[in-house]
Amino acid sequence: MTYELRPKIEVKDYQIAAQNDEIGNFIRQQLSQADPETQTVLVFEAYPGVDQDKLLALAKSLQPNLIINALDQTLPQSEVDAKLKTTLTDDRVLGLMTHANMADFFDSEKMNRVRDRIAHAEGLVIVCGVGASLVAGEWDHLAYFDLTRWEIQLRFRKGMNNWLAAPEPDILKQFKRGYFFEWRIADRRKEALSSMMDFVVDTTTNDHWTMITGDTFQHIQQLAVRRPFRLVPYFDASVWGGQWMKETFQLNPGKENYGWAFDGVPEENSVLFQLGNGEFEMPAINLVHNFPLQLLGERVTALFGPEFPIRFDYLDTMGGGNLSLQVHPKVEYIQQQFGMNYTQNESYYILQATSRSTIYLGVKNGTNKKELFDALKEAQTGQANFDDDRFINVFPVNKHDHYSIPAGTIHCGGPDTVVLEISATPYIFTFKLWDWGRIGLDGKPRPIHLDQGEPSADMRFDTDYVKDNLFSKNKVIQQTEQELIEETGLCDLEFIATYRYTFTDTIEVQDHDSVNMLNLVEGDAIELSSQTDAFPPVTIHYGETFIIPESCHHVQVTNLTPSKPVKLLQAFIKD
Repeated sequence: MTYELRPKIEVKDYQIAAQNDEIGNFIRQQLSQADPETQTVLVFEAYPGVDQDKLLALAKSLQPNLIINALDQTLPQSEVDAKLKTTLTDDRVLGLMTHANMADFFDSEKMNRVRDRIAHAEGLVIVCGVGASLVAGEWDHLAYFDLTRWEIQLRFRKGMNNWLAAPEPDILKQFKRGYFFEWRIADRRKEALSSMMDFVVDTTTNDHWTMITGDTFQHIQQLAVRRPFRLVPYFDASVWGGQWMKETFQLNPGKENYGWAFDGVPEENSVLFQLGNGEFEMPAINLVHNFPLQLLGERVTALFGPEFPIRFDYLDTMGGGNLSLQVHPKVEYIQQQFGMNYTQNESYYILQATSRSTIYLGVKNGTNKKELFDALKEAQTGQANFDDDRFINVFPVNKHDHYSIPAGTIHCGGPDTVVLEISATPYIFTFKLWDWGRIGLDGKPRPIHLDQGEPSADMRFDTDYVKDNLFSKNKVIQQTEQELIEETGLCDLEFIATYRYTFTDTIEVQDHDSVNMLNLVEGDAIELSSQTDAFPPVTIHYGETFIIPESCHHVQVTNLTPSKPVKLLQAFIKD
């Protein structure tokens, strides 16, 4: 079995424009036709987290007559903090989704003065940094410097500050500022500029920048949304993390554990393109924002807008411990308190299990909510352990079981289990109720949110309800000698549906008028091909998640080891 850690989309007949030190030379060549007596305004727009020093060095290498640093035109930090007080709150994790735009954080008087300087400058003028396009107002050429959210998080861990923020030692607060503020305004600005980009620079690997032209940028995106593709996965440790992914996916054996695998999260994962002379990596969210109809489909876009509504990730507790006891907010609560349109309904598909594997799901019949939360509050003081056996159901689980977890259901993954978590996208809104007295990997107590968890927890999701509605109840959709299609869920309260295909030879995947996310949950490998030759064949290995855009039809799947059947799990938006 070969799990691809760096899956690529092959691009024919297109090239990388320049890499590293060549970038400045390439831009210089593109500008060489301009009259040196005539003004040329070049904008270096950047996503928050791009190395500002390196960006300025590139600008200086072009020897412009004037360089404007966009950072110098922003509001004072004190005013930014005041504007964001309500958005960011005092909580370490939770904030309010901003409706602001990037322009709201620039000083209009400074902008007027700098635009006057630009108007009177001769020759080459470069405006660079986050918001550079706003500062310039008008320009002749635009280069966009991009990077992925996962790389930003890694840079936070290495000591990088947030945009327009004082140094912050708490990584959770840094992520919160990114999630609720920085990435939202930056994505809005990037989306508005997408069709205007003359050059796009991948800065995900900071010591190896790669540039393509704007035409190439448009082409590779259009290519991706017309064929099945994988995202570049990433993995992270956890206090409850296990060992299965490390061994199965051949990850770094020196790491203590891997609790998380993000192998289907367009908001955070990247897409990697192999062009003729190099690789180009970009945030997958670009596809969602720039080509929503082709990727999501008209029906899904009408429901969610330019947001990818399905999320796949792994939770590995093999040789580890329980996840935190938690609950996700009901839709009315997340709308009122956090400004989100929809909430995190989810499900657990059991990929691997042992005799010790369990799931905590729902409260026991007759549980009194006040008594439950009084016990949780007492446990949080450290004066007593939480008696989970008194209040919470614990069920044994088996491989290929599938459990619905609608918002409001108290739940927790148990030990010795590998879960393929299928959920709606708003992933940060997990209210921990009890964490077994553990300390986080940062050495600090893990955040507990009883004040938010109490109004979110729904006592209707008790033992009887769970057994009747949330347990895996497979429904046969189609059955032949070669193929079995089952609906494995989810419950009526969730907008995601899941099908499981069991087959030995070749099948056609139903598209359901929706973007589809799939994972090979059993078997060695499959091949995806087009009945109309719309895309070249794609090989998928065990455990790999892939996306089929709504615009991609008539996808057939062939089992590459027909001596034994494979199982393919599919998630889509219900009609």
